[in-house]
Order: sequence, then structure tokens, then C-alpha cells
Amino acid sequence: MDRRQWLGGTVALGCLVALPLGAAIGQGAVSERVLGDPDAPVTIIEYSSLTCPHCAAFHTDTLPALKERFIETGQAKIVYRDFPLDQNALNAAVIAHCAGENRYFAFLEAMFASQERWARSSDPTESLLQLAGLGGIPREQAEACLADDAMLDAVLQTRLDGQEEYSISSTPTFVINGEVVSGNRSVDEFATVIEAALP
Repeated sequence: MDRRQWLGGTVALGCLVALPLGAAIGQGAVSERVLGDPDAPVTIIEYSSLTCPHCAAFHTDTLPALKERFIETGQAKIVYRDFPLDQNALNAAVIAHCAGENRYFAFLEAMFASQERWARSSDPTESLLQLAGLGGIPREQAEACLADDAMLDAVLQTRLDGQEEYSISSTPTFVINGEVVSGNRSVDEFATVIEAALP
């Protein structure tokens, strides 16, 4: 099963997805991205799709308060893991990785903030290439990244690993020191789980 068949075989309802098992996915690697102190006592693993509106709401409305309260104070860190729901989300994830470690989270923020514009445009790939250019990635580099099969397959492998390890079936889903929390919750709801996980 090739990548297009694998993505095309998913059933997305809002941000819910059914993942066909046994898909043939490459074993390439993308670097794991961490926001906050790598030694923070609480680890928040976030599985998100860049075309998921609930994920965008988390990043624009909820995450800023969590950053101020827990991440900037060194109590928690976020490990972002891709869980693309469609081809456009896969392409966006690859471009974010191409931005490099120092600009990765800035690209995520920009993509989530402008999600309705680029994801619903008549040509989402072209919109992503324009967004990449605004962020300082030359068009040729962005196009090369989108053509990099190893990177594309590695992003899909991250999704498959999340589905198998934590039974991820919707986005956003968070794993907070081992506890699975589905959906974008209020800051106070997240705080309850994070504070319970603090030593």
C-alpha cells in the first residue's frame, strides 16, 4: 500500500480517524521536537494534525496559558508528534520539519493560526509553499522536502506509532506522564492533570 492509498484509506470525521493497520510505511526518521525544558518533570506528548480545527484551537487559545503556567516555569514540556489526518496535514508537517529545530514551533504556530486560509484554499500545497517562503524557506527547498519520501514516510510512521502505542484515534490527544487525555480541554482541566503528575 503506497502513501496515497494509506492516507486515502482513512476515515476522518472532524478530527476523528480510523487507521488501517498493516500499512507499509518507511522507517525514515524525523527529529522529535520538544517545547520547554527537556528535564521538566512532566512530559506532555501532543498528537495533532495541522488540518484539525480542534488542534488549532488548542494552539491558539489554550497553549499560550499552559506555556506561561507550566512550560516557562520548567514544570512541564511538550513533545509534539505528528498525526496527520490527510495529505494536506502531511505536507504541512513535512514543511514544519524542514524549517529546522529553531523555527519548528514558530512554523506550527503560524500554520495553526492561518489554518482556515491555507487548508481550505483552492490549492493548499501552493498556499503552504507561500507560507514557507514567508517563513524563510526558499521555494526550491520546500518543494524538495515535499518530494522527500523518507521524511514523508517518517511522519506517517510517527502517526502509526502513536496509534499502536497509545491507541490514538482522534486529534488532539495528549499523553501526560502516561495518562491519555483526548480533546482540547480547558486550561484548568489540563492543570489538574499536570499538577497531579508533578513530583
